[in-house]
Amino acid sequence: MFITGVIFAAVAVLYSAVGFGGGSTYTAILIETGMHWQLIPPLSLTCNLIVVSGGVYHFYRSGHLDIRFAMPFIFASVPAAFLGGYLRINESLFMLILGAALLIAGVLLLADRKLAPDADKVKESSTGTRLFIGMALGGLAGVTGIGGGIYLAPILHLGRLAETRSVAALCSLFILVNSAAGLAGQLLKLGKTSEQLLDTSLLILPAAVLIGGQIGSRVGSRWLPAKPIRRLTGAVILLVAIRLLVKLSQNLNT
Repeated sequence: MFITGVIFAAVAVLYSAVGFGGGSTYTAILIETGMHWQLIPPLSLTCNLIVVSGGVYHFYRSGHLDIRFAMPFIFASVPAAFLGGYLRINESLFMLILGAALLIAGVLLLADRKLAPDADKVKESSTGTRLFIGMALGGLAGVTGIGGGIYLAPILHLGRLAETRSVAALCSLFILVNSAAGLAGQLLKLGKTSEQLLDTSLLILPAAVLIGGQIGSRVGSRWLPAKPIRRLTGAVILLVAIRLLVKLSQNLNT
């Protein structure tokens, strides 16, 4: 688990520098370790929560966080994330949802986000649109342990729903509240099983992302090659997603 902790710390450094938590990558890594599937979402959400907390504070202090604009996303995502976390599903359905979520996340990371020249000309978005986006991504966050920022960012960019400099701030807050709500639902669902998360060998992971997140938030994206990192991470997530879906297909056919 020490090696996994080192990897988690590195992931936290990279993601926190650009306002994300790293939930998709934590989940992909934990799948490869063979950890029991029910423990993966709460552990990923815990790590997400730790990493983005500092980022939210930083963005708020710097004035990049538009709370009024963010409220519809947050208002809809919190209950959806809690219900998603509490939702009782079997392993096959969890793996199917997770595989599809990781597949999309990997594609989004690998794709170049080529914005139009007028990408910063923000379009007016209705409250209903923001509520729907928040609800959908919040539910996904609760079920899979992926905070939702990796999906929200391209939606905001391509839909021109927010200024470029505000996207990372909004995504950090979105990940924070979704991770907290989803984690609450997961722990309530697991009951006494959640005590396994206190295993000493697992506590190294939250500690690792705490250190990595602090480093990343201070180093900042200007010191990190964002595009190569995004593509490498996307390739890893995509590989895990394909392996997961192939394995699920084989299990269903046996």
